[in-house]
Amino acid sequence: MKNILVTGGAGFIGSNFVHYVIENSDVNVVVLDKMTYAGNLLSLKGLPSDRHKFIKGDISSLEDVKLAVEGVDAIVHFAAESHNDNSLVGPATFLDTNIIGTFNLIEAARALDLRYHHISTDEVFGDLELDDPTKFNEKTPYNPSSPYSATKASSDLLVRAWVRSFGLKATISNCSNNYGPRQHVEKFIPRQITNILWGLPAKLYGDGKNVRDWIHVDDHSSAVFQILMNGRIGETYLIGADGEKSNIEVLRFILSGMGKEIDDFEHVRDRAGHDLRYAIDSKKIRDEIGWRPLLTDFSLGLAQTIEWYRNNPEWWAASKAKTEQNYSETEK
Repeated sequence: MKNILVTGGAGFIGSNFVHYVIENSDVNVVVLDKMTYAGNLLSLKGLPSDRHKFIKGDISSLEDVKLAVEGVDAIVHFAAESHNDNSLVGPATFLDTNIIGTFNLIEAARALDLRYHHISTDEVFGDLELDDPTKFNEKTPYNPSSPYSATKASSDLLVRAWVRSFGLKATISNCSNNYGPRQHVEKFIPRQITNILWGLPAKLYGDGKNVRDWIHVDDHSSAVFQILMNGRIGETYLIGADGEKSNIEVLRFILSGMGKEIDDFEHVRDRAGHDLRYAIDSKKIRDEIGWRPLLTDFSLGLAQTIEWYRNNPEWWAASKAKTEQNYSETEK
């Protein structure tokens, strides 16, 4: 496997994966990205020009997909509309990208007999009670709560059907919440960090008791690469780092790490249908493939993330004002 196509490679997780692949292997990367508000070409800055190629295109366009897959050995599909808040305001875009886009990619992979890896989310499983001792695993039934998670669940089912019906050489991974550099400022952790850097108050949905299972984006990248190389065709792998923390815990980590009082934040109206808790059981990928997360010290990873945003305002400042304007309309 010498050349892979990474969809959404100018976005958060996709761009970090591109950096990981180029820095840790001899595999070359073609990036296909629509360059919506969530894409940022600065995320690909510094990559060697002879190891990666950028194509601006839309996965919901079959012609764009056909152009991008020329000469590649595999597709790693990160591209997605992914922000829950946006899916509640305008769900149609999520169907176009997450369902039609996936259909175009698996059809292209089928036609050319390419290896295909599909990036999904733990949100397809719905949520767990805060006091539930169980975690999501590969046999957990799907129970999506939002237009975003429903469209991701739909895309997963398409991939599974294409494996069974057409012999698509595919794997799927469902990952827990990522954090790290190059994440758009609409997301929870970078929003709080950049609010504080801009002199704005940190914000917390509701009472902040909702729990997420956090993993550093570099650990997600290493897991996806190992699945691509060593995963069993037709299998699904859950990726997590045993990083369960409530939103208020995470916010207080950020406030403390940035020299603020731990209660120096504003409560805002809770998101509609806000899932209570996500938790991942990643035993299968650890036992079958031997993957292990390395950045398991959340306080250290968060400190490094804060420092990245502090040192890279040119990456996020242009989108910050628009993001806060959007939130001002939904948090009233």
